[in-house]
Amino acid sequence: MVTPLNVLIAEDSVDDTLVLIRELQHGGFEPNYQRVETAEAMRAALQERDWDLVIADHKMPRFSSTEALQEVKSSALDLPVIIVSGNIGEQFAVDAMRAGAHDYIMKDSLKRLAPAIERELREAETRAAHRRAEDTIRHMAYHDALTDLVNRHEFETRLDKALASALARDTSHALLYLDLDQFKIINDTSGHVAGDELLKQLAVVLAGLVRDNDTLARLGGDEFGILLESCPLDRAREIAESIRHAVEKFRFAWQGRMFSISVSIGVAAISRSARSTKDVMSAADMTCYAAKDLGRNRVEVFVQNDSELTRRQGEMEWVSRINQALVEDRLVVYQQRIVPLHGAGAFGREMLLRMYDEDETLVLPGAFIPAAERYNLMPAIDRRVIDLVLANIQHDQSGDVCFINLSGASLSDHSFFTYIRDTLEKYAVPPPRICFEITETAAISHLPAAIEFIRGIKEEGCRFALDDFGSGLSSFSYLKSIPVDFLKIDGAFVRNILLDRVDCAIVDAITRIAQEAEIETIAESVEDDAVKQRLRALGVCYAQGYCIEYPHAL
Repeated sequence: MVTPLNVLIAEDSVDDTLVLIRELQHGGFEPNYQRVETAEAMRAALQERDWDLVIADHKMPRFSSTEALQEVKSSALDLPVIIVSGNIGEQFAVDAMRAGAHDYIMKDSLKRLAPAIERELREAETRAAHRRAEDTIRHMAYHDALTDLVNRHEFETRLDKALASALARDTSHALLYLDLDQFKIINDTSGHVAGDELLKQLAVVLAGLVRDNDTLARLGGDEFGILLESCPLDRAREIAESIRHAVEKFRFAWQGRMFSISVSIGVAAISRSARSTKDVMSAADMTCYAAKDLGRNRVEVFVQNDSELTRRQGEMEWVSRINQALVEDRLVVYQQRIVPLHGAGAFGREMLLRMYDEDETLVLPGAFIPAAERYNLMPAIDRRVIDLVLANIQHDQSGDVCFINLSGASLSDHSFFTYIRDTLEKYAVPPPRICFEITETAAISHLPAAIEFIRGIKEEGCRFALDDFGSGLSSFSYLKSIPVDFLKIDGAFVRNILLDRVDCAIVDAITRIAQEAEIETIAESVEDDAVKQRLRALGVCYAQGYCIEYPHAL
């Protein structure tokens, strides 16, 4: 089998060159060669075409193998160099190998030439394979595997450089934070393969909308970032609007179905007023989510000291702290007794969520639940609370009913019901000992899902309560359709029952309607004995509050 070989020969003798060529042919090569005899000619030849190998005569009148090695080294090409000579000293041979020669062969031993070339070509291919692997690894370190765009880590590195230039030279850049609207629908209806293909196609569309010196990155999931260098904020908004229009016109075809999508974009300036890359990213991210809250498919620009964005920034900081608390198991459960108002003995306990912050400060739910609700962390929190409670009471012989709060978001999670059933079985807790509760407003907001969920829970043997009853202002009409066991009367009415005749009338009305519907009532926020006595007179079944017990750790 004949092997093609592109060989550059540094040799001043035509006859010696032909001898080399014949030896290569005898060795199974088909040489395609060029002869040079000056440094200038070799330099030009190295630039004009690709070579597999260089063979250099040791000593020529106007050129030498040492100069040939220098030319190859200067070209930065990984080319094997083999030196041939009629007479070469041992010290020169050692120096030549140190300088980069791969082998040296005496002209009276040219039978070694072909085997030496075969060896060097194999080693050159091995080195090339290693370089390709290193290039691939290097590329993967800085690029997203799905879209081949710059990844988040590299994007933040470039943001650092842009911010440094803004601080040093008072230039202004801009950051666009893009989040696709309703992307989850495509994943849910057509699968993640379809979602991935959409992201790849959309990456091509977005790449065609930015300048060569701008940076387009996939930040994760369906989120993208664009760094617009030397771009004032007004121009950045125009570019963002053009991107929004392009995405809106984009159509994605998958298995005979056509999908359209939209994008919400947050725009933030990168200028001398920015304190850090993290602040710039946070500003653009918050503004993007503001665009979503305002109806999606729109562009919003970050404005310093915007009260709404300040609130949102606080919530996003809580998101990070909540996620870390989930990872580090810093969510804890407190309990507060619920006692009967008619008769003695225990009845139940409400399980109350708390969180230890990183400095071991106990944080009440009012501080972090709004952020958890806005950023869809409540299903994860609800699961953690259920696991903590059931693990704790599995060996408890008191028989108390444990009231566990749920969020409206969990009711819409189809896997949540299965999780409850599996966890009850895991800890062998009798279902009648568990009463789940949800606020009246959340139940009304998720009414079909709430009714289906409550019926399923009751079929398992658990009970259900409507929390904060009376705050929804449309309460009574829903009692016919929501199959609950308990109404927990909103503490806002209970606290002032002795001083406010309207509050007292509301509690009385709730109690009477509940009695007709055969639903038991629980008064929240009972803070003194006089209120407790008044509730008993109105016929309320149970009471809960500081008058009975302060919350304490489970």
